[in-house]
Amino acid sequence: MNHLSRRQLLRGAALTGAGLLAAACATPGDPAAQKPAATGAVSAANPLGLDENGPLEVVIFDGGLGDAYATTIHEPLFLSRHPKVRLKHSSTKEISGTLQPRFVGGNPPEVINNDGAQSLDLAALVRAGQLQDLTPLLDAPSWDDPGTKVRDVLLPAAVEAGSFDGKPYSVPYVFMLFGFWHSAKLFAQKGWKAPATWDEFLTLCAAMKKDGIAPFAYAGKYPGYVWEAILTMAVKHGGPEVMQRVDNLEDGAWKADALTKAATAFGELHARGFLLQGTEGLNHTESQARQNGGEVAVIPNGSWLENEQKKVAPADFGYAMFPVPALEAAEAMPGAALHAMPGSGFVVAAKSRNPAAGMEYLRAMVSREGAGKYSGLVSTLTTVRGAALPPQAGPGLKSAAAALEAAGTSLVNWRVHEWYKEIATELDAATGQLMTGGITAVQWAERLQRQADAVKKDSSIKKFSR
Repeated sequence: MNHLSRRQLLRGAALTGAGLLAAACATPGDPAAQKPAATGAVSAANPLGLDENGPLEVVIFDGGLGDAYATTIHEPLFLSRHPKVRLKHSSTKEISGTLQPRFVGGNPPEVINNDGAQSLDLAALVRAGQLQDLTPLLDAPSWDDPGTKVRDVLLPAAVEAGSFDGKPYSVPYVFMLFGFWHSAKLFAQKGWKAPATWDEFLTLCAAMKKDGIAPFAYAGKYPGYVWEAILTMAVKHGGPEVMQRVDNLEDGAWKADALTKAATAFGELHARGFLLQGTEGLNHTESQARQNGGEVAVIPNGSWLENEQKKVAPADFGYAMFPVPALEAAEAMPGAALHAMPGSGFVVAAKSRNPAAGMEYLRAMVSREGAGKYSGLVSTLTTVRGAALPPQAGPGLKSAAAALEAAGTSLVNWRVHEWYKEIATELDAATGQLMTGGITAVQWAERLQRQADAVKKDSSIKKFSR
């Protein structure tokens, strides 16, 4: 599962700026590129003016959440009000590989669930004018109440996370919480308690190792799982401005004391022998399988984990999470602070045949029925305000919800990985080396600062700020 989702943690090559420029300048002879978007009459029943007899193509990322929520909930809900629209559904595990040729050819689908290891580079799409400005959607009446705008049924964090330079281009649908995940059953059996500080965590790691269980593992092939935790620790220690300065490409931002200290702390896991042997070669499913088998106690992950593992984890595993421990007892933010953010973004292609229908589909998604049934099906929180936990919520989702309640407004997030793919790539590489003892925390910070400086100086890269 914008913003740093599980899928962004995994993402590899995305649609390049050059490819997008080619897409933005589809050849004059391409009829798909020339055909104007379909429109219809605006009315109370059709506030966005979609063509009621036009097409609507929906492409869903087929990952841990599957695509049944689209075929059994959202698409029927949309068609209940617009039955004559010609709806086409497909799913894929490779969003970029599947859709890049269609952007280049000028015939992208209306709705895209931009997720997965091969997700599209949204910043590049925005720069190339390929995404629909969703302001008309946010200002439209909500599906349930004509007196309430769509923007007011979404969590503010969702609107912010889907915006570039103040304009909304994506609707992140899943509200994800990150932390350290473990088996509540195992912790109870061993008498282990969730640590509040890093020193307490290291003490716990020593006890775990003595018991013959590797204390910590992560998806070594996808270092985003661990750099997410490093950045969270840094923000808790130094305050939100730590990553705000990084996002804004301020001089020396990556060399902040809080970032170096956090990187040092995580590097210590390798130095003390607290990592599962071979963790640097694992992918995300392999690290999760090792935890299911009792080989490792704690992994950094997100609130999608329980749903993703429901078919393979022991029935009594008892997923639970605790926040990334505080670096010190006295921090800039409370110990309960979390990295919590909207993810699994949905976008509408501006050059599709019926973009208004794409926006109307999103309007249906963020309805009470659409969000409520979605949560019930995939056991995941959404970005729709006031969405209650489904009755069948598992222990992991309940644990995440409790952590969110404890955090209150102490939630942290950043955008640098989303805005600048060049920095995200270097963050992966440098963190992989940090966690295997190949470089020091100071060298980690220096590498990232050099990359940030290069991005800042490159006039061909559009800059964003918050």
